[in-house]
Amino acid sequence: MTGHRNPIVQRAVALGAIAALPLTLAACEIGPKQSQQLGPRGPAMEQVTNLNLVKPAAAPPASAYALTSRDGQKAREVYPELQVLGDISVDEFGLLMANMTAWVVPADAPPEQAGCNYCHNPENMASYEKYTKSVSLNMLKMTQNINVNWQSHVKETGVSCYTCHRGKGVPQYNWSLKPDPVSSGMAGYRPNQNEPSAVVGYASLPNDPNGSFLLNPREIRVNSDQIHPSDMNTSGTKDAEHTYGLMMRISGALGVNCTFCHNSQNFGEWSHSRVQKMTAWYGIRMVRQMNSDYIQPLATVFPAKGWDDQARLGPLGDPLKVNCQTCHQGYNKPLGGVSMLADNPSLREIWRADAPAPAPVAVAAVGAARTTNGVAVAKLVATGAAAQAVVGKADAVRSAMAPATN
Repeated sequence: MTGHRNPIVQRAVALGAIAALPLTLAACEIGPKQSQQLGPRGPAMEQVTNLNLVKPAAAPPASAYALTSRDGQKAREVYPELQVLGDISVDEFGLLMANMTAWVVPADAPPEQAGCNYCHNPENMASYEKYTKSVSLNMLKMTQNINVNWQSHVKETGVSCYTCHRGKGVPQYNWSLKPDPVSSGMAGYRPNQNEPSAVVGYASLPNDPNGSFLLNPREIRVNSDQIHPSDMNTSGTKDAEHTYGLMMRISGALGVNCTFCHNSQNFGEWSHSRVQKMTAWYGIRMVRQMNSDYIQPLATVFPAKGWDDQARLGPLGDPLKVNCQTCHQGYNKPLGGVSMLADNPSLREIWRADAPAPAPVAVAAVGAARTTNGVAVAKLVATGAAAQAVVGKADAVRSAMAPATN
C-alpha cells in the first residue's frame, strides 16, 4: 500500500544506522584532547594528544645493586678472553652481567636458558658455542657506539639493552625485509601498498619504509627548490609516497604529530623547523648504522628460530632489525627519558687494548643520574669511514643551521 511504512523495516534501518555509526567515525578519536602549541601561530604547530590513549612510560628495572666504585682488579685479569669490558673492575663487570640478564633473558626461560646460561655454557664460560654470546658481543659494541658517537640523538640519557629488549630475548618491535609481492593480475597486484597497514596509519602509502630507508641510505628529501624539472632533483610521486610512508612510521613510533619536528609552512626548510627535526635526522642515520654494521652481519650467526620457537630471521633469511619503534614504543623519549647508565657507565665507553688508564671517577659522579661523557672514556675506536662521513655531514648541517637557531 502506498505510503505505508513497515515498523519492522523502520526499526531495522534505525538499528543499522546505529551499528554503522562507529564505522562513520572510524577516522576520529573520541575522547578528551590536549593541545600544546609548539611553534609560532599560523602554521598549526601544535601537538594534539588523546588523553584516553596516554599511558605512563614503562619504568626500567632497578639495578641489581648500586655501583659505589670503579676501582679494583680489572675484569681482563680474571677473564683474559674478554673482547670488550676488559678494562672495568671485576665488580662492575659482574654488575653489568647481572643487569643484562634482567634486561634480556625472559623470566619464563627454562633452566638451560635461564640466567647466565642464556649466553654461556656453564661448564666453559669462555666458549662461544651458543650463538647468543656472539650476538650479545656485537650488541654491546653497538650500544657503546650509540652512547659515545651518537649523542647527537641519544644525548646524555643514552641507551641500554633494556631500551629495546624490555625483558625479552627478541625485542617486541622489529622488522625484516619483505619478499617481492606476488602478482595475480592487474587488480590483485599490490606492490607493498594500497592495503591496510598500521605501519603507515592505514593509508595507501608504501608499507615497507623500514627496508626502503632504515638499512640503505636512500634519499628521503623529495621537495625541490625549483618549480621546473632539473637534474638537481629527480624525485617523482612514487618517491614522495615512500617518504610519506617513513614519516607516518616515525610519527606513530614516537606518538607525535608531523609538527613535532616540522613547520607546516615549509616542511623542507631547516631554519624554520624545530630542533627535534635535527635530532630525528641523526636518529635515522644512527638506526641505519645499527642495522647495516651491527645486526645485518649476524645473518650467518642467528638460527632461523630460537629455543622459544620464535623467529630470529625474516622470510628472506635476514636478521630481525630495529626501527624507531623498537626503542621509543610510542613515546618521544624512550622510557620517559630515564637514563640507566648511572650504574652501567661502561656502556658509554669504547676501549682499546692499548688505551691509557682512565681518570678515576668519584663515587658521587658514578651514582649521579647523568654521567658526564668522556670522564671515564679512554680512547675511542673509529667506527669506519662510512660512519665518519655521516657524522661529518651531520656536523656540517648543524653548523649551517646555527645562525638561524640563535
